[in-house]
This record gives sequence, structure tokens and C-alpha cells, in this order.
Amino acid sequence: MTDGVALAIEARALTRRFGSVLAVDHVDLTVPRGEIFGFLGPNGSGKSTTLRMLCGLLQPTSGSIRALQLEIPRQAEQLRRHLGYMTQRFSLWEDLTARENLDFMARIQGLAPALRSQRMAVAVEEYRLAEFLDRPAGTLSGGQKQRLALAACTLHEPELLLLDEPTSAVDPQSRRDFWESLFTLAGRGTTILVSTHYMDEAERCHHLAILDRGRMVANGAPRALMQQLPLHVVEIAAVDINGARRALHELDSLRSVAQLGLRLHALLSRAERSPLEQVRAVLTRHGVQAEVHLAEASLEDVFVAATLPPQEAA
Repeated sequence: MTDGVALAIEARALTRRFGSVLAVDHVDLTVPRGEIFGFLGPNGSGKSTTLRMLCGLLQPTSGSIRALQLEIPRQAEQLRRHLGYMTQRFSLWEDLTARENLDFMARIQGLAPALRSQRMAVAVEEYRLAEFLDRPAGTLSGGQKQRLALAACTLHEPELLLLDEPTSAVDPQSRRDFWESLFTLAGRGTTILVSTHYMDEAERCHHLAILDRGRMVANGAPRALMQQLPLHVVEIAAVDINGARRALHELDSLRSVAQLGLRLHALLSRAERSPLEQVRAVLTRHGVQAEVHLAEASLEDVFVAATLPPQEAA
């Protein structure tokens, strides 16, 4: 417990090497109970490796982990009784029906027959499984597989749920429905750790850690991270988008520029005291007519700023 807040996970200097590759580099984590805690990062940033260490599937090279007051990996077997884990790739048995998969998982989780039937009935209703309950899992759509997998890994009502990029192969509506289910679980007290590379999903988390090349480069509530962005955000609306982009690259303070439709979204160093004047001046020199104004930071801006090389972030 820290400052009166009950913790589900506390990790210090968590590190993992694979030979000469440093996959996770001295990561510190504090996850309160009942929160949805997100890991955002590109492929190879260390998200999956971190999740696997937290639940005891992978031995850390160094560092310490406490999960649900248990020392991990030493007490990983005890943790698994209170843990749900959903991998990125569908990991249930495709030749079994949805019903058979649920029954098998409930048996593995040690549920007594009466409780097994009760929990399966609740899961079928809550995750809308009735329509395909007797179909082989391998014939289901991506969204249906996702609902079945979430139902299967929560039959035993785990205190801690780890989800490794669970929505990477489903449509936007299925992703939205999936997140509504996560909020329901969190509302019941389940602590959820979820890795993602979708900005909209990351913004839904109560707390977010951004990982890059194994390091935690940002950590906080998504709204707070956006409000504390250490860069100016300037939007430029111009007919000649390409001309505006070329002109902006003359600014020493420019850290990033991206196109959003007919607008450019530019990040400038905080050392630039007059960002609007500088942008307007360089556009004028190049004969580019444009509307220029300061804008609120997005989570994508936070991600870009956090993952800039050190020399570019200054």
C-alpha cells in the first residue's frame, strides 16, 4: 500500500535481457487495484516481455515484482489462481466448440461443477456467446473469438487480468464493445493491465505507461500527459500543404510535423518563445498562405514527443 492506496502490482528496476539485447530496461511500475493500466508502444518496445514478467511466465534478469502481495516469480503459482491472461493471438482450441472451450477452461481453473455451470451461464449472457455457443471456435469471426477468449479467462473471476494487444485483429465496433466489457470488469474491482498500439484505446486507460526500446519514457494519466506536453503544438491550415511542410523544416525548433487532412500538426521546442510568429514568418518567406494557431496536445503528440531521440527532444 502506498499513501493509503492498495496496490495490485509494484515493480522496481524491472530488467530483462535476451543475450546482448536489453528488452526491458529498469522499468518501475505502481498499479493501484481496480485500475485499467495501459502499456503503449511500438512493436519491440518491451510491452509483451513486461507483461510476461509481471505474471511469472518469464524470469526477470534483475529487479523485483510484487503482484497481489505475492513475490514474483517465486510465488507465481499462487498468483495464477487469481490471474487471467489473454494473449494477442487466439489461444483457445479451434476444433472445440465455444461451449467446450468454456467448460475446459473452467475445469482447468478448478471450478466445482455447480459453480462451473453458473459461471458459464453468466459468461454466455454477458459476452453474448449464445449465438455461436455450439460452433467450432476456429469458424468464429475475430470479434467473436475475442469475446470468447475474454469470457474464458475471466470465468474464475480473477483479481488481476493481463491482456496483450487483445484487439489487434478485430473491427472498430468489436474493439469498442470489448472496452465496455473491460470497464465493467474494472468497476467490479478487477485490476487490468493491457498493452496496445492504438491511441484511442490508450486514452481510455486510467493510467498509461509509454515504452520505447525497453524504457519507460512517459507515465501518468492520459489527460495529464497531454496537458504536460513539453512542446508547443501548432496547427497550420494551408492549400499548399507540401509547400508548408518544406518551409517548416527550416525551423530549428521543429521536432515533428504530421499531416491531418488539409492541416499540418507541428511540434516545436518549448525553447521557442514565439512559435506562432516563427511559423507565420517562415511560411510567408516561402509564399505559403496559411492559418496558424496553437492547438491542444493529443495523445499521439505525447507519444511522438516521448519517443523522439534525445537530441531531437531538446
